[in-house]
Amino acid sequence: MPPAGHDTALKYRPDIDGLRAVAVLSVLFFHTGIAWFRGGFVGVDIFFVISGYLISLVIHDRVVAGDFSFGAFYERRVRRIFPAFFAAVSFTAALSYLYLMPRSLHDFSWSLLTALLSASNFYFMVNSGYFDPPAAGQPLLQTWSLAVEEQFYLFLPVLIVLSARMWRDGVRRVIAVVAVVSLIVSAASVAAYPEAAFYMLHTRAWELLLGAMVSLRIVPEIVPAWQRNLASLLGLGLIAFALLFFSPSTPFPGGAALVPCAGAALIIAAGRNGASLVGGALALPPVRFIGLISYSLYLWHWPVVVFQKSDAFLIEGPLWTGKAAIIVASLLAGAVSWRFIELPFRRMSFLTRRQLFLTAGAGAAVMAAEVALLLAAPPRFPPEVVAVAAYLGDPGRHLRHGTCFISSNYSYRDYDRELCRTTAVGKKNYLLLGDSHAAHLWYGLSQVFGEVNFLQDTAAGCKPTLADTRGFGACHAAMDDVFNAYLADHPIDRLLLAARWKQADLPALAATLDWAKARHIPVVVFGPMVEYDSALPRLLALSLRRHDPGLPARHRLDDGGLDRRMAALAAAKSAAYISLEDVLCPGGACVVMAAAGVPLQFDYSHLTREGSLLLARRLGADGLLP
Repeated sequence: MPPAGHDTALKYRPDIDGLRAVAVLSVLFFHTGIAWFRGGFVGVDIFFVISGYLISLVIHDRVVAGDFSFGAFYERRVRRIFPAFFAAVSFTAALSYLYLMPRSLHDFSWSLLTALLSASNFYFMVNSGYFDPPAAGQPLLQTWSLAVEEQFYLFLPVLIVLSARMWRDGVRRVIAVVAVVSLIVSAASVAAYPEAAFYMLHTRAWELLLGAMVSLRIVPEIVPAWQRNLASLLGLGLIAFALLFFSPSTPFPGGAALVPCAGAALIIAAGRNGASLVGGALALPPVRFIGLISYSLYLWHWPVVVFQKSDAFLIEGPLWTGKAAIIVASLLAGAVSWRFIELPFRRMSFLTRRQLFLTAGAGAAVMAAEVALLLAAPPRFPPEVVAVAAYLGDPGRHLRHGTCFISSNYSYRDYDRELCRTTAVGKKNYLLLGDSHAAHLWYGLSQVFGEVNFLQDTAAGCKPTLADTRGFGACHAAMDDVFNAYLADHPIDRLLLAARWKQADLPALAATLDWAKARHIPVVVFGPMVEYDSALPRLLALSLRRHDPGLPARHRLDDGGLDRRMAALAAAKSAAYISLEDVLCPGGACVVMAAAGVPLQFDYSHLTREGSLLLARRLGADGLLP
C-alpha cells in the first residue's frame, strides 16, 4: 500500500515521493493492461520498502528520544489512512450495488467487511488468487496490501519498543534477524503455498523491514557522490528489470521480490546523504505530484479498472479507449481525493485524539451497516439476468480442483494419481495435459466419448511443454513427472495438449511435438479458446439488461492469428489439430449459450460444465477427435 503521507518530524525527501510515483504508476499500468508493464505488480513491493523506511524512522527516533506514544502513533495513522479509505470504499460500495450481480455483490460485501477489519488479505488468500481471473471482478482487491501494512503497524512498534528496552542496541539486530527469517519463509512458501506467500504479513514483512534496515543504518551508508549515482542507477535498473521481465507466472514474492525491493532500497539509501541523478529526476515536480497523490490514486484506481472492464463504467468503445479512460479517471480521482479528503483531514487539528478515534469508529460502523444492507438487498435485476449471472466465476466440480487439476491453492502433492491417471483395460487411454484450459475439457470428453478413458494431469498456468519441466511449483512438478517419468513407462493412445496458448509458447510447443514424434506418441493439439475481455456471464447479463444481443461479440478478443499459426505448426509436426474457434464460432458467430439460461463459459474463457458437454458433442459430431 502507498504510504499516505509524510510525518512532520521527518526531513522531506522529494525523491521518495518520486519513487512512490514509479510504484503507483507501475501498478496502474499493470492493472490497465499496458504490455510493457507486465511486472507492474511489483509496485506494491516498492511501496512496502518505502513504508518500512518512513515508519521505522518515526518510531525509532521517538523511542530513542524517550517520548514514543502508541496513541500518538496510531492517531497519525488514522488521520492519514482512514478518510480517503472511507471515501473510496463507500463509493465502491455504491457502484457495486448498482452494477454487481447478486453473487458478486455477496462476495463484495464480505470483502468489504474484511477490509474494514484490516484482514482482507486473509479473505483474498482463501477466495481469489491475485492473478487468477476471478480477482479481476473483486472491486476491493487492492485492499489486501493495506491490510498487510496495517498489520505491520501493529507489529513494528511493539518489536522496536521491546527490543530497545531488553537489549542495548538490540533493535538493529532484531530487525535484521526477523527480516532474514521472513525472507527465508517467503522463499520456502512460494512453491508450496503460493497464495499464502503472496498475501500474508509473515512472508511480506521482510520487504517492509528492508526499508527499516535502511532507515536504521543497518545497511552500509552510501556517501561519495559517485557511489550515490551508481547505487541509484543500479536501483532504478533493478526496478526496470522487474517491470519489464517479471510476469504473473513469476514465482512471487520469495527471492524474486528481492529485485524490485533491493532497487527501491538502493534509491532510498543513496538519497540519505545527498543528491543523485536518479534522485533529481524523481524529484521533478510532475513526478513528485504523482507521488503525493499515490495513496489516493492506489485506492481509487482498482474500482475504476474493475467497473470499466466489466461494465464499461466510463466509456464504451475500443479496448485502447477504455485503457486511456481508466488512466485519466484514476489520476483525476486520486488528485481530487488527495486535495479535498487527504489534506484537509490530515491538517484538521480541532479534533482531539479521543474524538478522532470516536469519529473513525463511527465511520467503521457506517461501513459495517453498508455490509448488512448489501447482504440483505433484494435482487435488482430480472430473473433471467440473475440466472445467467449466477454462473459468474463458478467452475463447479467439473475441473476437479485439488485432485486432477492443481490450482494455486494446492501443491502437486495433492494430485491424485490413482484417480486421475489410471489406465482402463479394453478402452483407448488418452492423457489430457495442460492448464485450466485443458481441465475444463475433461468433463465433456469423458461424458461423450464412452470408448475412451481420459486421464487428466493439469495444473494452473501450466503449458504442456518440455519448457515447463524446469523450476519450482505444481506446474513444473507436473510436467517433469509426465514427460520425464510417466510417459516413459506408461504407453498411451493419445496425448492431448491444451492450454491458454500465447505466441511465445510456439517454440516450446514445436520442441514438445518433436519429442513426442521421436517416441511415437500420437498428439492432438487443442487451439486457443475463444476469449472475452470480461466474464461471459456478465456480458450476457448486460446484453439482456440493455436488450443488446450483439454485446458479447463486441467484447470478444482477437487472437491475432494464433489459431492459424498453431494449425500450421501442428501440420508441420504431423500432429492432429483441433481449432476451437472453428468448432465454437462457425461462420464467425460464436456460441455463447450452452443451454437455455446457461452460458458457455463461466468467466472470460473457461467452459461451464454444460459448455464442456456442448463442445465435446460438437467434436464427436464432426469426427474431430481421433
